Amino acid sequence: VAVSPKFMQYFDSWISFQQKTSFHRSQTLDFKNGYAFSRLPREGVGGETLFANQLSQDELDDLCTKGATLTYGQVKRSAPSRFTPAFVAYDKKVLKFDAYFQEEVPISAEEHYRIRQVGLYYYLEDDSMCIIEPKVKNSGLLQGKLMRRHRVPKNEQGDYYHWKDLNLGIDLTMYGRTYRLVNCDSFTKVFLESQGIVVNPPEELVSDPYTEQRRTPVQKPIVPAGPDPFRQFLTYDTKVLRFYAIWDDTNCAFGDHHPCIIHYFLADDTVEVREVHKRNDGRDPFPVLMRRQRLPKIFVDKNKNFPSCVLEITDHEVQEWYSPKDFGIDKTVTLLGRTFLIYDCDKFTQDFYREKYGITDFQPVDVNKKPLEKVPQVIPPYNGFGIPEDSLQNCLSLFPKPPRKDIIKMLENNLKVLRYQVALESPVPEDKNRRFILSYFLSDDTIGIYEPPVRNSGIPGGKYLKRTKVTKPGSTPENPIYYEPSDFTIGSTIEVFGHRFVITDADEYVLNYLERNAESFPAATVQSIRDHFLPRKVVVETASSGIPKKDLDDLIVEVQKELKLQEPFNTRKFHEAFHHFDKEGSGFLDKARFLNICDRFNVPTSTILLKKVRWEGCCACGIPLPQFFQNISS
Repeated sequence: VAVSPKFMQYFDSWISFQQKTSFHRSQTLDFKNGYAFSRLPREGVGGETLFANQLSQDELDDLCTKGATLTYGQVKRSAPSRFTPAFVAYDKKVLKFDAYFQEEVPISAEEHYRIRQVGLYYYLEDDSMCIIEPKVKNSGLLQGKLMRRHRVPKNEQGDYYHWKDLNLGIDLTMYGRTYRLVNCDSFTKVFLESQGIVVNPPEELVSDPYTEQRRTPVQKPIVPAGPDPFRQFLTYDTKVLRFYAIWDDTNCAFGDHHPCIIHYFLADDTVEVREVHKRNDGRDPFPVLMRRQRLPKIFVDKNKNFPSCVLEITDHEVQEWYSPKDFGIDKTVTLLGRTFLIYDCDKFTQDFYREKYGITDFQPVDVNKKPLEKVPQVIPPYNGFGIPEDSLQNCLSLFPKPPRKDIIKMLENNLKVLRYQVALESPVPEDKNRRFILSYFLSDDTIGIYEPPVRNSGIPGGKYLKRTKVTKPGSTPENPIYYEPSDFTIGSTIEVFGHRFVITDADEYVLNYLERNAESFPAATVQSIRDHFLPRKVVVETASSGIPKKDLDDLIVEVQKELKLQEPFNTRKFHEAFHHFDKEGSGFLDKARFLNICDRFNVPTSTILLKKVRWEGCCACGIPLPQFFQNISS
């Protein structure tokens, strides 16, 4: 009887189950590093091994080889390198080859072909090429760039030459001309070798046989040859002597000294003169004063009676032409009727004269114009019109400007005026009683005089002298000395344009200003004003201390009420009458004159109140006018 394998498997497991004596379950809970975790059971009931929860051999191999990948994931691939285009990578990188080509000379008895050496340049950035032939002096060939930079076609199939096609010792045919590459620079060699190209050994650059023949020394002739213009041209071509000269044209009307440059061309002994122009020199800026030509030095003697008309000077008419020996520093040359003084030359000219003529002294001549001596300005005498400072501006400029003012002084002393009372000294009797107010303005040191009008005096009064600076006696117009505040003292005499004034009084502001600025004024000036105001201060102090202030105020109020009942009181006329009788200007009047003035203006002098007020302000010197008006004015 056939038994299936599956049955046998179940049978074996039943037999093993019958033989087991332990039926406990395997432990799956555990602690690791202080943390509780569960794992898959590796053993079944009774300690039977469970292969389903164990790793296979392939899985164990993967854990060994791919453990990091399984733990940390796939490794990030590095970013691909940034693409750099060829025109950036190979910017300004050029392969340079030395080459030559052979050119046929069809019609020549001395040469049949010529070798022309060129430089081939390959630009890596765009695979373009150009061919440049170095310029050789006096070669007679059109040299320079023989082929412009571009991509050169290689064949008829449309291919272009590449740097892989270039190497030493090969022939390149471009546009029907074959070039032989013989050498290259170090960069080209390193680049080709870095690209895996084996660079051929360099070859010797073939030279032109005709050029080598010309370099051989020519046998000098035994017989000395005459002047050879062609030889002179080949020897001295582009060699020019330069002289700096001055053309003296002062003999002509409006003539001047013209700076010029003389060019002497050694190739053909011609001379050219150019004038050096300056900005705003008033002359036409033409480039050439004398065109380039041979200049005659000595003409052939001719009959003076024979008329001559020279259109073009020839050798038959000239005995000697100008040559380099006729020019030099500190020499005078006459070129076509113009006289030039040479005062300097350039470095090449100095070397030429040192080698050919042995001249070593090349000290330049000083031709700079000497500065004109400044003529001292003569100031004419003061003519009496205006102030001297204002009239002086007519001599300093064509358009007179107002005199400069001291702005700082004007701002600091603005509205500061010192006022004095002055009396006129005059033999005329009518002028003895005239009084004036002299005002000294500190902002600009000017003086103004005003005469107060006096009624029935016959003199209108008003402005006597407008504001102006007044000079002291004895000062000159060239050095004027003006009056200053230190010159005004009580009793001093001031002379104003021929009129003499005596200072008799001053304003209280004068005393205050002098005392505040005592360091700026003489002590005698301050003491004079102080002594003049001393009696007034005593009077004021006496009057202010004689009666209590409350009683005096009550009396003033009663007087003002009674004066309002009378006719209107003319204060201005009362002032004029008071100053008319106060001839000394002291500000005080005696009792009799004061009562006379009061009767004239109908002031009620019989009023007991008015008498009290009047006599309260009275003192030994008399009745003070300011104190009186202070009491009765409303």
